[in-house]
This record gives sequence, structure tokens and C-alpha cells, in this order.
Amino acid sequence: MNQELIDLAIERGRLIERISSQRQLLGQQLQPIGDTLHATDRVVATVRSGCLYVRQHPHVVTAAVAVLVVLHPRRVWRWTTRGLFVWRTWRMLHRQMADLGLVPDRP
Repeated sequence: MNQELIDLAIERGRLIERISSQRQLLGQQLQPIGDTLHATDRVVATVRSGCLYVRQHPHVVTAAVAVLVVLHPRRVWRWTTRGLFVWRTWRMLHRQMADLGLVPDRP
């Protein structure tokens, strides 16, 4: 019986070693994904801070749009249609991701 306990302890040690090496390997393999997610988090934080700025300073945005309309109406119209397309696409994707349970459903 004593030999069985020794054998089990040795096997346990080997398994712990194997698990440790697998964790290290997995960490190395997932590093690019972690970097990508970190960059994505920074972009999302930047967009959110930009949205917050626009909400807190609507007069600045209104003035900038007014200047652009006066200077280049065609360009403003082109960028407005592009922006509307991006906004609609984002809303559609967000609704689909919310339906799948990937993001919280917010208006």
C-alpha cells in the first residue's frame, strides 16, 4: 500500500508538471489574441469618450457642422450619407449580437 501511495504521488507530480507546461504553452499561443483584445478595448474607450464629449459639448459639434456646410456642402452630404450607412450597419450588428447574447441589449 505504501508503494501505491508513492506511485500516486509521483503520477500526481508528473500531471502537475504537464498541466503547468500546457498552461505556459496556451498563454504563449493566446498572446496575439490578448494583444488584439487590448487594442480593441482602447478603441472602444476612445469612441465612448468621444461620444461623451459630443453629448457634453453639442454646441461645438453644431458649429463645426455649420462651418463645413458653408465651406463644402457636397463633401458634407457625402460624409453624412457615409455616416448614416455606418450608423445603420452598427445598429444592425449590435441588435444581432444582442440577440445572440454577446452584448447587453441597450437602446
